[in-house]
Amino acid sequence: MDAYYDLNRWGQANNAWIECALELGAQALCSALGSVGLAPQDIDALFVVSVTGIASPSLDARLVNRIGLSPRIKRIPIFGLGCVAGAAGIARAADYVRAFPDQVAALLSVELCSLTLQKEDLSMANLISAALFGDGAAAVIIMGSERKSDGADILATQSVFYPQTEHIMGWDISERGFQIVLSPNLPELIVDHLGHDVDAFLAQHGLTRKNIGGWILHTGGPKILEATARALDLSRKVLDASWECLPEVGNLSSASVLLVLEDVFKHRRPEAGAYSLLAAMGPGFCSELVLLRRN
Repeated sequence: MDAYYDLNRWGQANNAWIECALELGAQALCSALGSVGLAPQDIDALFVVSVTGIASPSLDARLVNRIGLSPRIKRIPIFGLGCVAGAAGIARAADYVRAFPDQVAALLSVELCSLTLQKEDLSMANLISAALFGDGAAAVIIMGSERKSDGADILATQSVFYPQTEHIMGWDISERGFQIVLSPNLPELIVDHLGHDVDAFLAQHGLTRKNIGGWILHTGGPKILEATARALDLSRKVLDASWECLPEVGNLSSASVLLVLEDVFKHRRPEAGAYSLLAAMGPGFCSELVLLRRN
């Protein structure tokens, strides 16, 4: 923190991202592994998502020696998905263990949004993002069906891309680094599409919104949560986990929905056999839906 106000160039900020992302990422990943009685060398595939910094070798490679990952680990770094990457990362890791049911995959999300702040930019989008976005990391362990687990089963996933919406959200990248692109039309886009997408996804599995006992939704911000509730016809109480996460840590981009997931399964645990829906939206513009059932 002492060095933060002296970071005046993108290179300095990105070097800070590498240093801090490795520290936070190692803590998050080791904590998640410890919670299920696994060691770092037990991971067969590691998915790492972030949109707030870049590195080559990527964070996953730099973590191999740092925490003792297997030298045969499959590494999948993903950049650019932004807020949707927490849900998308779970979905892609689920695809992996479906192909290799005897293996273990891990998803690590590290977002240090404060390092992207454009101090001289007084635009409304930049001011809102500076107040809204936070820093943090989260990790999830995804096991194949041949491994014993007492978490939730990932029953199905769905990706939806909305054509001609690339201008809605993302980064403009210049010599100064990452500059936020955030359209005021985003809540309207959510209201127009999310309800239909969720209904169609659930219908494929013989379900409706009434069958969902837990809603695990990305904490995009007050207007985003209000638009999500409107699109899905949900009361504020149903989204308590997301609303409570927002003032505590802000919007952590890809990590936010993972913190909501942790809160739901630690403090609002659905009954055995109950369905939950995990969802996030992000640059593209796109959405990612994950159907869960507590086993």
